[in-house]
Amino acid sequence: MPVAAFAVLLGGVSGALHLGKLPPAVPALQASLGIGLVEAGFLLSLVQVASMTLGLVAGLAADSIGLRRSMLTGLGILTVASLLGGWVGSGAFGAAHAVRWLLVLRAVEGIGFLLAVMPGPGLIRALTPPGADKAALGLWGAYMPLGVALALLFGPALIAWGGWADWWWALSIVSSLAALWVWLAVPPDGMRCAPAGQVSSGWSSRLRATVGARAPWLVGLTFAVYSAQWMAVIGFLPAIYAGAGVPAAWNAVLTALAAAMNIVGNIAGGRWLQRGVAPERLLQLGFLTMALGGVAAFAQLGQGSDALGLPPALRYIAVCAFSLGGGMVPATLFLLGVRLAPGPSTVSTTIGLMQQASSLGQFLAPPAVAWVAHRAGGWHWTWAATLACSLVGIAVARRLGRIRPAAEMA
Repeated sequence: MPVAAFAVLLGGVSGALHLGKLPPAVPALQASLGIGLVEAGFLLSLVQVASMTLGLVAGLAADSIGLRRSMLTGLGILTVASLLGGWVGSGAFGAAHAVRWLLVLRAVEGIGFLLAVMPGPGLIRALTPPGADKAALGLWGAYMPLGVALALLFGPALIAWGGWADWWWALSIVSSLAALWVWLAVPPDGMRCAPAGQVSSGWSSRLRATVGARAPWLVGLTFAVYSAQWMAVIGFLPAIYAGAGVPAAWNAVLTALAAAMNIVGNIAGGRWLQRGVAPERLLQLGFLTMALGGVAAFAQLGQGSDALGLPPALRYIAVCAFSLGGGMVPATLFLLGVRLAPGPSTVSTTIGLMQQASSLGQFLAPPAVAWVAHRAGGWHWTWAATLACSLVGIAVARRLGRIRPAAEMA
């Protein structure tokens, strides 16, 4: 991968670090600011709300102001918002208004995250030599699980050492360094050669072209059913293991490792795409693996000590397989998002629609799975939700395989 494309990848990872920085900090925030579970839930979900409501708008903005400029703007917003969040933690804004400021800054971080990651696939495709874009986009698909896994792994140690304010400041430095590298390594927007046939158009025409085409909606739906089940399973792993009596240190390591398996799936998916595996077949394989992994990890007969199911070690292996197989899905969808966009000038807008659908799935699925677990008295029906999402993904993947890219149709 060229240095400039690698700088873009790390820019996306630095954005995902901000997405995953809050879960390790929730206990410290509760202890220092006295926030309740409801306020903590709002802090966790505000980034998803921003993505869920503004993903398409952020994609339009990225296509309008330029891909490099959009990523630099997003990383700059993340840097400033995280810096101010650290000052809130140090008491600079007063304890009475600290929670309010954190909520506002978390929403601002959501906007910065969108502006930073929306242009990623388009930039990587423009910066990667012809023929190598599939593997590079597979690597880009790993930016989210890599950032979240790093936050889950290193966040607790840094918070225990210096407090959650230092964690915010550390990630502010990471974002600023990522922005500096993007600024130095990625050529300005006007200096990159536009793809053949690309013509400039207004935001309204790009919006109409994107929402009026079938392919972006199908890609977005596929992303939604993938991210919904992945976030529901990985997001509740700490609670599941804590309820099972797993020590906190092992809990963090096991959860981070399961999330990191998604990275392996992303890389493997990119390699298989590079070798000519059809995207729809790779999507079906990924969803089939998620379906089988979800059933193996959670299905059981009966409850309590008499329940029949796989031993805990095999259940954890099934969770890792679930995450690994799922990693092939975003690796493929980012390629399809670029390939099936209505035109070269609507790539980031299409990715924005994908992100909006993904965030909607991540916002709705965890409460739904938690409700099912509450009603069932345990997590043993979680497999039904993952299986339903996987079956929808397999069906939509078959339809995506029949759609020809706009460039081929032209």
